[in-house]
Amino acid sequence: MGFLFLPKITSSEERSPSITSNTAPPQDEKTVHGTTRPAEDQLSEEAGQSAFDKETQAGVKRVQALATVWSKSSLIAAYAFIWLIYVVTSLEEVIIRALNPYVTSDFSLHSLTAATGIMSYIIGGLTKIPIAKILDTWGRPQGMALTLFLWIVGFIMMAGCKNVETYAAAQVFSAVGAQGVSYCMTVFISDTSSLRNRGLMLAFATSPYIFTTFAGGPASESVLSPGGIGWRWGFGIFTLIIPAVVLPLIFIFWFNQRKAKKQGVLVEKHSKLTVGSLKRYAIEVDLPGILILAAGMALFLLPFSLYSYQPEGWQSPMVISMIVVGGVLLIFFAVYERFFAVKTFIPLSLLSDRTVFFGGMMFVFNYAASAIWGGYFYSMLQVVWALSVTEASYISSIFRVGQCLWCLGVGLAIRYSGRFKWLAVYVGMPFNMLAIGLMIYFRRSDQDIGFIALTQILVSFAGGTIVICGELAMMAPSDQQHLAVILAILNLFASIGSAIGGTISTTIWTSLFYRKLVQYMPAGSDAASTYASLVTQLSYEEGSPEREAINRAYGETQRYMLITSLCFVAIAYVCVFLWRDISVKNLKQVKGRVI
Repeated sequence: MGFLFLPKITSSEERSPSITSNTAPPQDEKTVHGTTRPAEDQLSEEAGQSAFDKETQAGVKRVQALATVWSKSSLIAAYAFIWLIYVVTSLEEVIIRALNPYVTSDFSLHSLTAATGIMSYIIGGLTKIPIAKILDTWGRPQGMALTLFLWIVGFIMMAGCKNVETYAAAQVFSAVGAQGVSYCMTVFISDTSSLRNRGLMLAFATSPYIFTTFAGGPASESVLSPGGIGWRWGFGIFTLIIPAVVLPLIFIFWFNQRKAKKQGVLVEKHSKLTVGSLKRYAIEVDLPGILILAAGMALFLLPFSLYSYQPEGWQSPMVISMIVVGGVLLIFFAVYERFFAVKTFIPLSLLSDRTVFFGGMMFVFNYAASAIWGGYFYSMLQVVWALSVTEASYISSIFRVGQCLWCLGVGLAIRYSGRFKWLAVYVGMPFNMLAIGLMIYFRRSDQDIGFIALTQILVSFAGGTIVICGELAMMAPSDQQHLAVILAILNLFASIGSAIGGTISTTIWTSLFYRKLVQYMPAGSDAASTYASLVTQLSYEEGSPEREAINRAYGETQRYMLITSLCFVAIAYVCVFLWRDISVKNLKQVKGRVI
């Protein structure tokens, strides 16, 4: 792939966009970036008086300094290592998805397969804010090293867990680390690419998903086979592989940072780590607000997944107290952010742009929809259509493979058209609604597996379009100073959506699936143990009355989940219509040597 390297931007004629203030006086319509729109919809521009603005944070200054000293070979090497990291990450995702239901089944809690990820969604999304601040104040390589450490800790905990609670906690560490490393790489790509080429470069970085699926399926089956290493070592091997591919990229960042210091481009002032500095950092990232929101969401959402395990069900004191306290904390969070927070962790100035706000809301509803229909899909493939671990991995990974392949075309379309909204409106969302609508009909035991694969292909085209367009919708109105924060907010919205979707998926499953098993299984069958374990479900012979009853329960439960998903996608479609049609063809956002 060829790279187009733009020269360093230093003159005041090359400018970065910023968000237009809502209090600006009314003006006549003007042409901005080749389009005519009212003044309140314009992207205001600020002249760059110098290479590094005095108000620019230390981490951003490092990035801008690095951009002036990056050699072409160093930049290509960095992108090559990013691509290699995604090779390992894509393999890891396929294998972990295959291992997850077997881990929960080992503890006789298969119905909590989706619930174990709820806390990781919530905390993984919220930690992007302090990570963004680390990147902007401490530096990109330092932030990546920290998230790499958390990722490894998560895998060590997974490999050694003795109960589902420890496994869920391990998923939090793993999610924070994995998402943090991926987030750092996304920020780097955003720092080193023009808006016009950014969609294409993001698609290139994640292109390994196109082919690693075919290795991930057999690898998963070899781990889980009777003579395999088992799911514990399936997690353990990644504690060795992941550092081997991430550390070289950290070294490249660090090496070029030292190069910038030696050339005098970057001059840093080191401050001591004190109680006062930690307090200032806590205020800067709004740590109290993050903790209140995390606790509120966790306490409010988790009872919907756990109520069926309480003898009194919804009347359980624990369930009631968690919902009440969680709801109170969420209300208190809004009051705290409005009246008491010194700094809000979601900058209102960034969210005031309607494209940024509704871009984020689109991610909430779209990720919620995906989490609802995907929560128990892998288990359904193995039970209803009697697929092996490898075959189920292939089908469940069509979404990721097709999404990454389609992203390359979306990136090219944006590069040459200079627009992204039309792709989301006319391609992404219609394909998404069509795919989920077809899933409602085809996710039944009497349907051929080929139709299931077809729906996954369609939804992958939708996902590839929506993700790239949504990222640009949130980044285009910003400047380089706020790129890390914007991406953190983007990830927060996506994580909140996934947490809500995971909660709804588990709630529908726990309220319907067991009831359907009791209704359809022959008299004398052990519905409770069947409900609790994927291995038990697979132990019944194909065509037996028990297996047919299980298949029917899966199909009817999935129907409710898919109808709910379709409703969420419809709301996401409305959000896309509310974006501004921004041209990114000539929009300058980052400084230095960029692609």
